[in-house]
Amino acid sequence: MIQSLSLRNFKCFEEQTLPLGNLTILAGLNGMGKSSVLQSLLLLRQSKIDGLLDRVGLSLNGDLVELGTVKDVFFEGAHKDDFGFALEFEGEKVSWAFNYDRQSDVANQISPPVSDSVYQLNLFTDNFHYLQAERIGPRKSFAMSEYKVGQRHQLGTRGEYTAHFLSRYGSTNISTPELAHPDTVSLTLKNQVEAWMGEISPGVRIFPSAVPDLDLVNLRFGFVQGNDVSNSYRSTNVGFGISYVLHIVVALLSSSKDYLILLENPEAHLHPRGQVQMGELIARAAQAGTQIILETHSDHILNGVRIAAHDGVIASENIKLHFLSRKDDGSTLVTSPTIDKNGRLDLWPEGFFDEWDKSLDKLLGGE
Repeated sequence: MIQSLSLRNFKCFEEQTLPLGNLTILAGLNGMGKSSVLQSLLLLRQSKIDGLLDRVGLSLNGDLVELGTVKDVFFEGAHKDDFGFALEFEGEKVSWAFNYDRQSDVANQISPPVSDSVYQLNLFTDNFHYLQAERIGPRKSFAMSEYKVGQRHQLGTRGEYTAHFLSRYGSTNISTPELAHPDTVSLTLKNQVEAWMGEISPGVRIFPSAVPDLDLVNLRFGFVQGNDVSNSYRSTNVGFGISYVLHIVVALLSSSKDYLILLENPEAHLHPRGQVQMGELIARAAQAGTQIILETHSDHILNGVRIAAHDGVIASENIKLHFLSRKDDGSTLVTSPTIDKNGRLDLWPEGFFDEWDKSLDKLLGGE
């Protein structure tokens, strides 16, 4: 597990170290640096996959992130022309440092190569999922990829291969029984996905069917009606949120204890109850050993995690919270509240999921 991430002169971060836990939640107003934290990890992964890390420099534009030029990612108020990243895991700290040549707008690596063992971290292997905020919604059909799904067990950054993944591995038992829904007996991925999706849309049933000749997968949904199941409907005729959240549920349930999952806005298109349940499932997966780093604007997601801590689903010490705000000089300020075993926070910074209280004060004040 990655225990901390350090950033120097990267985007809005001048010098910052973020402790990471089994579950790390990044919160804050828009434009405060939440995405930049995830992008730093994705940049390292992308640069390694592209064969540049430790030999040449960084791959700023690729399948995972498109960050532009070095000038675009270099902290504007930097006092020195260098930037870099450091990871701490199992008591070991490794770093990658680069010199910024302002005239040519390139980054030259100035740190020595790291040990090959570092690249066995899940950040650099196939034990990894990243689901961006702009995920695939309802479609008449979904893409297949034997390479991505069959060989690398990936869902795609937008969840574009989730339907293919379910059609291929749906009858396989999940590798982490601790994630089994309490109302189910079968441990197959499909049944577990349906059970947890049922917390969001009660009685939902999922029917993926591959059409190999066309490299497509058809995905249909039905609903339990008494002792029967309704006709199946194409995803375009079912609520948008069902398709949108499916990717996250599959990622969580299909990951084993040595996975790393990066999530952007898991609450998107979910009603409040579904967001709370999503927070609980995320907490369960984190407690079971999957490291999860997510950014969110949802107090319901946070409350789902807090309830999970209160109910003993996740140990409070395994949760890290970071609230990002802006200093006068343009750099990011990080405040890190802690959650106790009762789900209570030790502090509430200004702007940290406090809009409900502010709105209620206005309503009660009659203004």
